[in-house]
Amino acid sequence: MNETVIECREVETTFAQSLNRPILNRVNCEIRRGEFVVLLGLNGAGKSTLLRSLVGLTPIARGGITVDNIPMTPQTLPKIRRQVGMLFQGGGLIRQLSALDNVLCGRLGLRKSWQTLFGFPKQDQRLALQLLDELGLYEHAYQKTSSLSGGQQQRVAIARALIQSPQILLADEPITGLDVMAAKQVMDTLAQLNKEHGITVVTVLHDLGIAAEYADRALVIDAGRIVYDGDCHDLQAEFTQISKAAKR
Repeated sequence: MNETVIECREVETTFAQSLNRPILNRVNCEIRRGEFVVLLGLNGAGKSTLLRSLVGLTPIARGGITVDNIPMTPQTLPKIRRQVGMLFQGGGLIRQLSALDNVLCGRLGLRKSWQTLFGFPKQDQRLALQLLDELGLYEHAYQKTSSLSGGQQQRVAIARALIQSPQILLADEPITGLDVMAAKQVMDTLAQLNKEHGITVVTVLHDLGIAAEYADRALVIDAGRIVYDGDCHDLQAEFTQISKAAKR
């Protein structure tokens, strides 16, 4: 069995008055190195909050998170973030910059400010171009990202995350708003990174069919708690039960 690379123990966020509970409510889970894990749940269940907590973007009030054997604290967070790439919903790109410049932005956390004062080093530029080439975007490297399609923009965002050389890739609804073909390209890219490069992938999705096609394991979240942790073959039954419970 592969070693545990992410561990959550009794993780809680602050109390949310609108929900009358913490958004995350005593979450316990383990994710093993090299897994492709999908986070599923109804709107407001806490999926994106859990994902963001794994890289310190959502602070936790109780419990603990360990990433690659490093307990998360304010002091260890910079080290953890060097191991983890993050794909935000909608890509989070700077639209007026070129695809190449957006990818290079992924190096900002690894360089001193004086090192980028006159532009990024040649080695960074070569690596960024190589990543864009591997993702089928070489000819778009110098185009503004605003001129690219949604699927192309999301692959630029993937390249930006990969330039950090992460061991773990977190993706928050990476195919929302994309057409069927673009969504397939993005999911195929994540699957390739997982299978061929051994990158641990944790992604929030809404589509149960896509989850079943790509993921090794599903964590279903309801009302801030994990209510299912297992394979992806009978997810519809899990959601039928959740929906019934929500209507009571």
